[in-house]
Amino acid sequence: MAKTTPDAREWYRASFEGFENSLNGTGAATRSLRRQALERFTQTGFPTRRDERWRHTNPAFLAGTEFHAVLEAPPTSGDGIDLGDHSLADLGAVELVFVDGHFSSDLSTLGDLPDGVRVQSLAQALNQAPDAVLQHLGSRLPADGGFTALNTAFLRDGGYLHVPRGIDATTPVHFLYLTSGASEPSVTHPRSLVVVEESARASVVETFAGLGGAGVYLTNAVAEIHAGANSCVEHLALHRETADGYHVGSLHVVEERDCSFISHNLALSGRLVRCDTTTVLDGEGIDSTLNGLFLGADEEQVDNYTTIEHVRPNCSSHELYKGILTDRARGVFRGKIHVQQAAQKTDAYQSNQNLLLSDDADITSKPQLEIYADDVKCSHGSTTGQLDRDAIFYLRARGVSRPNAIRILTRAFAGEIVDRIGHQGIRERLAPLVHDKLEMELGGRLEEA
Repeated sequence: MAKTTPDAREWYRASFEGFENSLNGTGAATRSLRRQALERFTQTGFPTRRDERWRHTNPAFLAGTEFHAVLEAPPTSGDGIDLGDHSLADLGAVELVFVDGHFSSDLSTLGDLPDGVRVQSLAQALNQAPDAVLQHLGSRLPADGGFTALNTAFLRDGGYLHVPRGIDATTPVHFLYLTSGASEPSVTHPRSLVVVEESARASVVETFAGLGGAGVYLTNAVAEIHAGANSCVEHLALHRETADGYHVGSLHVVEERDCSFISHNLALSGRLVRCDTTTVLDGEGIDSTLNGLFLGADEEQVDNYTTIEHVRPNCSSHELYKGILTDRARGVFRGKIHVQQAAQKTDAYQSNQNLLLSDDADITSKPQLEIYADDVKCSHGSTTGQLDRDAIFYLRARGVSRPNAIRILTRAFAGEIVDRIGHQGIRERLAPLVHDKLEMELGGRLEEA
């Protein structure tokens, strides 16, 4: 990995000392883990455009900006924070709320879950059962430094879910990460850890959002999911950053035999939203699904990099990512399916479909297959274009105005991903958010149509 300037590395090394002091000894269990990660980051620094995975995204602004860690928890009681439509507690979800990287018990909602299921902040879990948490925390993360190492170095808190063997925890668990902002550029490093044991079920939602007046900020997030044998896990990541919000996130999933894993990644807004997803199918009989929807307007950029590692035979994976871009927005999709030699009888499908609603919008799409087994069924494809003129004509011939025809077709295109979300209440909550964003993207074009 290419190295960044010494100044950027020294800035975070100096910030680290103040960060550790602010923990007041509460981070003793992860002290060694954090310091090792800081050393990796100091050696590697930030990626640059010379790195293959960053050639279409310029991280120079992130590397050159002095983002300040929010060391003190902001006020969240009284009139401090309004969750607004970010909350899912009214849908029955167990909800843990973090504001500027700090857990807020005042804003969180802890509902009823089956006996043995543990939902709490990661800091609390590390304090109460450090061995159980450290067994999984960072155990399968890449050791190549960069943003992931920086997250571990500045690990303060995040959401923790542990579902014991055979427990059916169908109640959604919501980790809500909010940025309230500061007078200077700020950074948070949310960390989520989900452990679902054999024959258990879980549903997890992560929301990343900036509040009004947040200013320039960076959310550098890492999530780890361990899906045990014969388990069923559904994960939803929702990105609602502000126009000045930068998001760099990575999801790392380990799947064991006969499990079912479904991921939904919805990027609705943010100056830059970068999502890296890696899932390892480390057992036979696994069924893994990655769904994604990204919307971009103005000069937003949305990047999705996915890697599906087929390690064992007789597994299937399905991937569908859709993008809708307008104005001068840019998107990147780079999906890789890697089938190792032992992974015979693999059935893998990958598709990226994109709509460009303006002449200046741009998408770079690169689906990839890397296959070392000889008895597989794998396919991939990518399409990019504008709305089908024949479809618009068909609707207009039936009395639908051109603006409404465009609305119908665009919403249907995005709705295929939203409709795949398993929880009906969450699905119905997100559909209007997607529609509102699409209406903003279409803007005056409907009046001109």
